[in-house]
Amino acid sequence: MDENKVEGVVNEGVGRLKDAAGGLTGDTGLQAEGKFDQLGGKVQQQFGDVYDQAQDGVEGALALVRDQPFAALGIAAGVGFLLGFLITPSRS
Repeated sequence: MDENKVEGVVNEGVGRLKDAAGGLTGDTGLQAEGKFDQLGGKVQQQFGDVYDQAQDGVEGALALVRDQPFAALGIAAGVGFLLGFLITPSRS
């Protein structure tokens, strides 16, 4: 579990406590702050998941370049050609 996920879980837990305390005391401001913290914690956990997936993708790409450099070069050339084709204005 990475740092973003851990912080997200902690923030969500603190938010739940604030929400509950605000509900018990009738403090709507504290309750709203708790709900905001819960949402922020969930978003932070999702960011951690996306970051992990992106890191796995980068590691996979580096492995491809290291293990099969000519295939990686061909893929890069194909992507470059496709982007050039899409970006270049049509001549009609």
